[in-house]
Amino acid sequence: MTTSLRLQVNPATMERSSTSDTASEKPNPSHHSTGAVQMRIKNSNSHHDRLSQSKSMILSENVKVPEPINRHRRNLSQHNLTFADIISTQDPTVVEKEGYLLKAKIADGGKKLRKNWSTSWIVLTARKMEFYKESKQPALANLKPGYKPECVDLCGARIEWTSEKSSRKNVFQITTVSGNEFLLQSDIDFLILDWFHAIKNAIDRLPKEQRITSRNSEFKLRRSSSIELLNNLDTESKEPKPEHRKSLIFRLNYSASDTNDRNRVKSRLKKFISRRPSLKTLQEKGLIKDQIFGSHLHLVCEHEKSTVPQFVRLCIKAVEKRGLDVDGIYRVSGNLATIQKLRFVVNQEEKLNLDDSQWEDIHVVTGALKMFFRELPEPLFPYCFFEQFVEAIKIQDNATRIKSIRSLVKKLPRPNYDTMKILFEHLQKIAAKESVNLMSTQSLGIVFGPTLLRPEKETGNMAVHMLYQNQIVELMLSEYSKIFGSEED
Repeated sequence: MTTSLRLQVNPATMERSSTSDTASEKPNPSHHSTGAVQMRIKNSNSHHDRLSQSKSMILSENVKVPEPINRHRRNLSQHNLTFADIISTQDPTVVEKEGYLLKAKIADGGKKLRKNWSTSWIVLTARKMEFYKESKQPALANLKPGYKPECVDLCGARIEWTSEKSSRKNVFQITTVSGNEFLLQSDIDFLILDWFHAIKNAIDRLPKEQRITSRNSEFKLRRSSSIELLNNLDTESKEPKPEHRKSLIFRLNYSASDTNDRNRVKSRLKKFISRRPSLKTLQEKGLIKDQIFGSHLHLVCEHEKSTVPQFVRLCIKAVEKRGLDVDGIYRVSGNLATIQKLRFVVNQEEKLNLDDSQWEDIHVVTGALKMFFRELPEPLFPYCFFEQFVEAIKIQDNATRIKSIRSLVKKLPRPNYDTMKILFEHLQKIAAKESVNLMSTQSLGIVFGPTLLRPEKETGNMAVHMLYQNQIVELMLSEYSKIFGSEED
């Protein structure tokens, strides 16, 4: 270890000597000589000596002053750099890397965005990244006054490879402390790898204590909100903008009182729901009318004091009046919105005029009729008869099969039997016009089989059940007179 000495020199006692004089002179105990420099030990006995201590040493002309050794405790070669040292030694405006990449912004302030890939000219500096639509230099010449490129602050950001956010290859994600998320991609392997390491190195050089950590989400939210507030400060007034202040207060001032208010509202809603009257009570008071669609067939008939719903009669009458010759009748679907409108009118009003111009499309009427049978809680063929009809259709002898199905039809409840008889009589008229409307008994069986006949619980093969459903409807249309005729027939 070298000791640093402070040399005090009296110019009055020092002389420039010749070479011979210096060589012949003997050392003096009270003086020390270093090369051609003669120095005097500090002596503060006289005022003259004290004044001489501030004078420079007198050197010989041929002696060079050695370079001083930097022994400061923050010597860059001997000590670690602090954050202040890093910032002072790095110019944030110096471009470290730039080039084209595919970019997609998928989150803004924590709010998810629709992924939209676009080519961007990316400029990387020590602290941030900037996205341009084209190469930076040409872009600057054509930019409008006040234009600012999209900027990403890398302080505290996180970078990672991802294969879940996109089906493209070579995709990595950058997440900032403000909640912004970007995807960067390139099909060139070495290029995207070079970009990844360049951005990662830039992030690693920035303060580590500000990086995002998934272990402390509350800290992440507070830091994100604080940075958003700083970014939205007005450069003149240094006050947060009103539109950002309100959202920030909402995010940061969420307290226990808010939770109590929400629990109080939930409690009131539960009490209101528990005290609300039942559907039956509302119907008895006349506040809610009985529904046609979705009600049991026997309830509709009881309400109308008939054995066939009035809506079914009206639809059949309208179709027979202007739709028997229409191609694909009951097979072609009508406009669903108009069908739903007709359904609403039927449920809310007592009178229905299907001759109105808004129901001029006959497929709307047929679609509504099929919807009525499809929405019955129990189909036109009751659940308890399903297996019996399936076993009857399996009989090989045609006469025995018809007799068995006729016997089952006779056992149906009166509303089911009368409605079925009117419907199949109507469908038989449709099949009679097969040469015009191209609807055979087989086609009608395919359309109405699953609608009129289905099991309560689907336990077997659905394809097999559908085949039997179609065959039952087809046979009943083909043999209508034998099945629905009088006993004498």
